[in-house]
Amino acid sequence: MNGKRRLQITTHVRSASLTAFAMAAVLVMLSGCAEDKVVEKPKTPVRVTPVSLGGGASGIRYSANVTANTQVNLAFKSGGYVEAITQRKGADGRVRPLEAGDVVSSGEVLAKVREGEYFDRVAQATAQVAQARAASEKSRLDFERASNLFASNSMTKAQFDAAKASDDANSAALNSAEAAASQAQIALHDCTLRSPITGWVIQRDVEVGSLVGSGTQAFVVADTRVVKVVFGVPDTMIQRIRLGDLQSITTLTVPGEIRGRVTSISPSADPKSRVFSVEVSIANADNRLKPGMIATLALGIDKAMREVATVVVPLSAVIRSSKNGGAFAVFVVTPESGTAAGSTVAHEREVKVGPTMGNSIAVTQGLQPGENVVSAGATEIRDGEQVRVL
Repeated sequence: MNGKRRLQITTHVRSASLTAFAMAAVLVMLSGCAEDKVVEKPKTPVRVTPVSLGGGASGIRYSANVTANTQVNLAFKSGGYVEAITQRKGADGRVRPLEAGDVVSSGEVLAKVREGEYFDRVAQATAQVAQARAASEKSRLDFERASNLFASNSMTKAQFDAAKASDDANSAALNSAEAAASQAQIALHDCTLRSPITGWVIQRDVEVGSLVGSGTQAFVVADTRVVKVVFGVPDTMIQRIRLGDLQSITTLTVPGEIRGRVTSISPSADPKSRVFSVEVSIANADNRLKPGMIATLALGIDKAMREVATVVVPLSAVIRSSKNGGAFAVFVVTPESGTAAGSTVAHEREVKVGPTMGNSIAVTQGLQPGENVVSAGATEIRDGEQVRVL
């Protein structure tokens, strides 16, 4: 009996040991799986641009936009139904309302709102003025009589003060009525929308029968007898531009060069693009240049830059060096050996920069043509970081 008992105990101990061993093995396996499962940091998305050769004898070229010298958005002051729009004879001989491309002169009527209710308001305000004037005249005479009686001690001070207060109140009522009549007259006048400048209709937003409110835009009119050509230059070039400088531009639609003068230079750079806005004004009596056209202009460059081809990169690719605060650097991206398939790593490389060339900048040392540099996202990455090229 004792032997059998010992056998059962031994079997039970062995079974418990095996169970404990199995549980330990499972824990080890789970532990290994947990260690193998490493969450990877997402790769920073960037855009890259190949390093190229730039420069040339024609100077640094900039793209510019042609805008009108003056552009006015015309809106109704008085609301109501549009009763009429000025007519023009179209190219097909038919009479039609004003359209984009029609010429209008300063003071010309462009559209009218229905005036009936505004005439009624003027008539009502005029009647109120007449009524207030009569009351004011009566109170003025009463006050004059009261003044004479009070001077002869035939009227009490209280009666005199009442006559004076009545005269003052009626005089104020007359002034208020006259102001209301003036406003009614202005509202009637504002039923007619006139062009404040001589120019071209750029846009029409209403039709006859449209219900408009105060402030509803009806037309956009632009004066293009003088146009402005607007472009942006970096801080390294802004010192070369002076107000009054002659500047030539070219367009794809107008043959030859067109000359104008620099009439405006922005005192501060745009916070996003880091360029200064410059305006060149050009006489345009023949309307050759139209708002929205793209123009090109060239600013002179150094003699050394004209003589040799220079490595250039986008301005956005150049950053301050993280290792040398007084130097500049770029991130060069290359496929990295020893990393996951398709991985690209960005390495910071110190460079020496030269003059800017439009939206690009010359690199005099540190890069070779054909290398790829980060042109968007350079401020978001660090040296040796894996990136995802968009």
